[in-house]
Amino acid sequence: MSYDYETLKATLDHGVLTVIINNPPVNLMTVQLFADLADLTLKAGQDDGVKVVVFGSADPDFFIAHFDVEAILGLISETPAVKAPNLSNFHQMCERVRTMPKATIVKMGGRTGGGGNEFAASCDMRFGVRGKTIINQMEVALGILPGGSGTQRLPRLVGRNRAMEICLGSDDIDAETLDKWGYLNRIFESNSDLDRFVDKLAKRIATWPAEAVGLCKASVNNAEPDWQAGLLEEAYLFDQTLRTPSAESNMRKAMEMGLQARAGELRMGEFCFEFAQAANVEA
Repeated sequence: MSYDYETLKATLDHGVLTVIINNPPVNLMTVQLFADLADLTLKAGQDDGVKVVVFGSADPDFFIAHFDVEAILGLISETPAVKAPNLSNFHQMCERVRTMPKATIVKMGGRTGGGGNEFAASCDMRFGVRGKTIINQMEVALGILPGGSGTQRLPRLVGRNRAMEICLGSDDIDAETLDKWGYLNRIFESNSDLDRFVDKLAKRIATWPAEAVGLCKASVNNAEPDWQAGLLEEAYLFDQTLRTPSAESNMRKAMEMGLQARAGELRMGEFCFEFAQAANVEA
């Protein structure tokens, strides 16, 4: 099966599909990166030669920054929000990495936020680096909400109260905290340590029978309540936020002040407070 993409470099070796995200300048979840990840996850889930999928990044500072806010602004509508009968394409992609009969692992050696964090949270395992790994769900500061599965994934990963802090705080959460909360499986002292451990783990899992890996994952997933209703409601509530005046004003102010530029992205926690304040002053 062919894995040729504009924003991804994928290599398959002895059952391990290693996927390196490369979408400069900050690995923004652009429409192109989303399309590439959606296609790759669809193919990998059906590829009998794949037992493990490992997602990493070519940028040491970013895994995936967040979804492209310019694209989100294009979704704003004056018509009333309508609850969809089926999962969105983004939700379907996230569900694929959660449910495919392959182990899905994230090497999170840098920052990830918004939709990038929702994608990472949907995978089976996440490993980080002390002093480097940071997550930030900045959506509420932008006037919207984490609509790519974040409001559903995070409570199940870290508990309701901590999910509230992550989502409502729109602040940077560091590797040590993420490790204590159970969001990360482990943290390492360097990216090289991270690479060595994850590569060894992936090769180890790829040694086992594919049927056993897939069925064990399915059985573990059965311990969780059904996701469908929560994801559909999340999408509906997200669409409602897009109809509010603050959504457009906060997102446009954030873009004007440097959102999606490297300097702003590297200090997202502080930056969220600054652009939200500025938007409030102009309102």
